[in-house]
Amino acid sequence: MNDHHLTVIGGGLAGCEAAWQAAERGLRVTLYEMRPHVTTPAHTGAHLAELVCSNSLGSNLTDRAPGLLKEELRRLGSLLIETADAHQVPAGGALAVSREHFAAAVTARITAHPCITLVRQEVREIPAAGPVVIASGPLTSAPLTEAIRAFTGSHALYFYDAIAPIVELDSIDFAVAFRASRYDRGELEGGDYINCPMNQEEYRRFVTALLAAERIPLRDFERDDPHFFEGCLPVEVLAARGEDALAYGPLRPVGLRDPRTGHRPHAVVQLRQDNAAGTLYNLVGFQTNLKYGEQDRVLRLIPGLEQAEFTRYGSMHRNTYINAPTLLRPTLQSRARANLFFAGQIAGLEGYAGNVAGGWLAGVNAARFAQGQPLLTPPPETMIGALMAYITHADARGFQPMKANFGLVPPLQEKVRGKRARGEARARRALDVLDAWRTGL
Repeated sequence: MNDHHLTVIGGGLAGCEAAWQAAERGLRVTLYEMRPHVTTPAHTGAHLAELVCSNSLGSNLTDRAPGLLKEELRRLGSLLIETADAHQVPAGGALAVSREHFAAAVTARITAHPCITLVRQEVREIPAAGPVVIASGPLTSAPLTEAIRAFTGSHALYFYDAIAPIVELDSIDFAVAFRASRYDRGELEGGDYINCPMNQEEYRRFVTALLAAERIPLRDFERDDPHFFEGCLPVEVLAARGEDALAYGPLRPVGLRDPRTGHRPHAVVQLRQDNAAGTLYNLVGFQTNLKYGEQDRVLRLIPGLEQAEFTRYGSMHRNTYINAPTLLRPTLQSRARANLFFAGQIAGLEGYAGNVAGGWLAGVNAARFAQGQPLLTPPPETMIGALMAYITHADARGFQPMKANFGLVPPLQEKVRGKRARGEARARRALDVLDAWRTGL
């Protein structure tokens, strides 16, 4: 095996995209997929690129972040988005596909490519010869997981998502919310945290709604996992332990005073800065398994968040992923091994389109590495660039996977009123920058 041969581990969205992009650039690619010989608890068939959750790839409108990312991928020549477009089913403004036809078509394209060899076999170790793309997904097999743990260190490998919701800073009502750290300790002016205070009545109303909200059912293999909720309980599970469990837990108000009253609130929801630009804040301790619509309704009962723009909702599910900020460069290249790349959910990317984007970049850069060319880092104004910049530059402490959202891109230079108008302006800028960037490739 030489450097003009690429090994891709995993036949999901990211792995198929990576294999295709590298093969299109002249590399001989061996794509390993362990199914159907070794199955996972979530997959049902043997096709590549099986969609195991929804059949929707999200919004197709470019004034929405997922839609912009898909349009960028179209312009970059993505196989997976091209195939999704060809097997689209009616879904309003979203891109939804026929699962079976989509997966069958991807499998046919991959197996017909003269430079790709599909091997139905479990990979139990990281190949020593490279380059290699690991795109083994959230349900990576136990032997490969152990190999990745040995390579990354046990502190940098996670086995479930415990994701807190994120809001845009500009959508928080500071007539109610205030900046402060407990006991006035903090580095930012006014404190490190944004605090949303609750009186007793507001707290009781919030807890009642939280307990009554509909949850996403856990899958059997998640319910049976003894480590799944270890040390990180969903906020609704904690609330069910007693009327004041949250007020004595993540919503404890000690060391804080509401500037409006001069007194300590009954409870406080704290928000912590989530990105370097300071435009996104996450709700501390609010990992949750509520359905997204329920989160949107219940979290708006928090004073100061009534008009919040949520760029990510909370979730908890089984997911093997690495601590990308400590391990990866923005090229998705390993910091410790130059010819090793990670892509897809195992790299901390969420959402179908995000996984495809990671596969595109890892495949292209693996090919460029093999051919002695400079590696690519997409511009931060683009959604693909902003997403890769986030997962490789986020705070490594408590790193959590991320999907495409406009809170990741740099602010617009001009002030634009209205959510849709801002989305359109961001999309225009992103596509202009992308077109100029890709002409030089």
